[in-house]
Amino acid sequence: MPKISRRVGLVSLLGAVALAGITIALASTNASPSSSEPTVEDASAHFVAPSNGIDGAFTFTANTADDSGVRHLKVLAWPEAGKKPTARDLAHADRARCKKIGQEKARCTYTLRVNEQEADGLTRGRWIISTLLTGRDGDTRFVPRAATVTLDF
Repeated sequence: MPKISRRVGLVSLLGAVALAGITIALASTNASPSSSEPTVEDASAHFVAPSNGIDGAFTFTANTADDSGVRHLKVLAWPEAGKKPTARDLAHADRARCKKIGQEKARCTYTLRVNEQEADGLTRGRWIISTLLTGRDGDTRFVPRAATVTLDF
């Protein structure tokens, strides 16, 4: 069996360690992104027009998550032809009710009752729903187009 010098053995060992380090670094950059950012997913919106004295309703629902848990979700609906809101505009928007469905996740629903007089004042056509999700640790996520709904009554 041939003898390997200490220098060759040491260089080989260092090369193997360096290669392992590069492999680990590449694997971690290709891993899925961290779930530390708040997320708003599977959002949907519906509008039922009032009729014959019975109120209608606008309803928005979304699955939300943050690694610290969900503190609240703010919701703002606006006509597509209108001025686009910013995250700052949503600071004063209505809150959805969020039901915890795990340590990090919540199902949030926002419902606004609309009577016939209120509905008469609404702009017909496509509306955009923007959201601002806040995690328990204060992280936020602004989603300018979480869902759309058409008012065509």
